[in-house]
Amino acid sequence: MTTSPSLLAAQDLHVAFPGRHGAASARAVDGVELDIGAGEIVALVGESGCGKTTLARALLGLVPPTRGRVVFRGEPLTYSSRALKAYRRRVQLILQDPTGSLNPRHTVYDAVAEGLRIHGYGGDERAAVAEALSRAGLRPPERFLLRYPHELSGGQRQRVVIAGALVLEPELLVADEPVASLDASVRGEILALLLRLRADLGLSALVVTHDLGLAWNIADRVAVMYLGRIVETGAVEQVLTAPRHPYTQALLSVLPEAPGDPVVLTGEPPDPSRIPSGCRFHARCQILAGGEAERVGVADACRSEDPEVLGGGGEAQVACHWARAGITA
Repeated sequence: MTTSPSLLAAQDLHVAFPGRHGAASARAVDGVELDIGAGEIVALVGESGCGKTTLARALLGLVPPTRGRVVFRGEPLTYSSRALKAYRRRVQLILQDPTGSLNPRHTVYDAVAEGLRIHGYGGDERAAVAEALSRAGLRPPERFLLRYPHELSGGQRQRVVIAGALVLEPELLVADEPVASLDASVRGEILALLLRLRADLGLSALVVTHDLGLAWNIADRVAVMYLGRIVETGAVEQVLTAPRHPYTQALLSVLPEAPGDPVVLTGEPPDPSRIPSGCRFHARCQILAGGEAERVGVADACRSEDPEVLGGGGEAQVACHWARAGITA
């Protein structure tokens, strides 16, 4: 749980994409409140298609919100070219595929220096690039400056991408599945690097992932997203050891070390252009299907009443009628 001041916040954030041929809009982000504190690492977790990457893109200013706003250091984000350029120097993106992020014709030096050139850096470019590579764990940096991406391992390429973000001295990193394409032996090294950057530089981070194990290893706080909305949030130890939302329980049940049988959810997530009434998870909910919601008198609410949007702060919260009725797994 964080007591640090908010660095970046989503406030009543909605992002909708128009449907084709007059179809209803797809509500990819459908009312999200989320704060990221200074020096805090927040993991945003959920299955594919839940809206977490769209939320991350909206926080970066890459997708303008349909409603609501993004606030950085107390100031609403504006979408002029000049304002976005200044903002993106302070908030940097790290993508999951380092090979796709790097131009195969550019050396490591050019890849890392690109951001400096875009932002008109007036200092010693070579020294700044070498420092960023060193911070990213590529030492001595002189060994890597003239190499090309194909001459590097997957882990080294990801470190180059991280160095390209660090060279601009950002305050926050948005890492979208930062270790998903890496071998298991390298993942721990990259996660340890992100933690070290937080300790050494005071960096904040939003880590977007479907991997709850990754969230456990790196995050201070976790936000679980389903169908465009955060359904459970709180300190990572609290959420992942005592999950209250049935969706979070199902995600955790399939981890290798989880006790009991895995919860197999029926069907696919609903179409974001046709979000069901009531709790958006109720059509797949094992608690409702098993009769437990009926026994405590909340089944009708599950089907007809939309749980309120969770606040963006660090306290433990859950958007579930059953959990709020005081039932524990």
